[in-house]
Amino acid sequence: MIALILDDSEMNNLLLAKALAPVAGCRPVTFTEPEAALAFLQAEVARIGVAITDYEMPGMNGLAFIAAARAVSGFEHVPIVMVTSLDQQSLRREALRIGATDFLGKPCDPVEIRARVTNLLALSQAYRREQERSAVLAREVAAAVAVCEAREREIIALLMRAAEHRDTDTGDHIARVAAYVAVIARHLGMSPEAVSRLSLASTMHDVGKIGVADAILLKPGRLTAEERDEMEKHAERGQRILQGSTSDVVQLAAEIAGSHHERWDGTGYPAGLEGEAIPLSGRIVAVADVFDALVSERPYKKAWPLEEAATFLRENAGRHFDPACVAAFLAGWDEVRRSARSFAD
Repeated sequence: MIALILDDSEMNNLLLAKALAPVAGCRPVTFTEPEAALAFLQAEVARIGVAITDYEMPGMNGLAFIAAARAVSGFEHVPIVMVTSLDQQSLRREALRIGATDFLGKPCDPVEIRARVTNLLALSQAYRREQERSAVLAREVAAAVAVCEAREREIIALLMRAAEHRDTDTGDHIARVAAYVAVIARHLGMSPEAVSRLSLASTMHDVGKIGVADAILLKPGRLTAEERDEMEKHAERGQRILQGSTSDVVQLAAEIAGSHHERWDGTGYPAGLEGEAIPLSGRIVAVADVFDALVSERPYKKAWPLEEAATFLRENAGRHFDPACVAAFLAGWDEVRRSARSFAD
């Protein structure tokens, strides 16, 4: 590993380099100008195991060099030794605060230099080995998580395929709703991970319809009051089906299933929740679900134009829908239109 040596005196550099020559695996590289030393440090940060800098130098002194070196990405934990003939406690405290690791006094003792640098190089090598092991472990964990997430998505897809067999509209509907949910979540400022998790969970929002009789689920005309009451039970059924899972996605899906028919003004079902008492996930899916229902053709109605459906959302913000969710949906209107075309019936 490289031992970077900085001193404005060529003679001092030669003495330090000579003292370190017997240290196995150490290659001294000397500089008399701090700017040149910093440029080399930035270019060779991965190969430098220790830096030794003088304190008293014209222009940039040792403290300024240490501060600049610590600001270089990847050099935060490389040992830095400051060499000074001064024995001021305040100076040493300031050097430690800025990032110095150790000190050497002038005149330097070659035996002490070799011992200090050998120990610091070992410390530097140990740290880098630990970083490499941590990186390998992080990659292994990420790969294992990716496998688990892929299996989770597969199970969810199989579950929704079962629902799709009972309702020919379900497949396209859940794909569009998931896309609209992602638009809303992004424009609400959610992280990419949260957007992905919410979009996937939203695909299970109507899983409770598995328990609805075919005569009701597939009825081409409008439902009677009794049939509507039975249909509305799908929200609670879906929540019960999904409850109790250890999966974060399925837990979120259970929350969505039970709340996506609640209304901002408290007139929804199944619990009559109002305003922010409705989980945000349910408020988001409510906007996406109703919009898709409006713009989709069904046996009992024609599809609304996209702009008319958007107007409906806007007019019902604060009554049926969370105004913030409607605003986020409309803020991503270009994305909504592209998704509507991509997943057209």
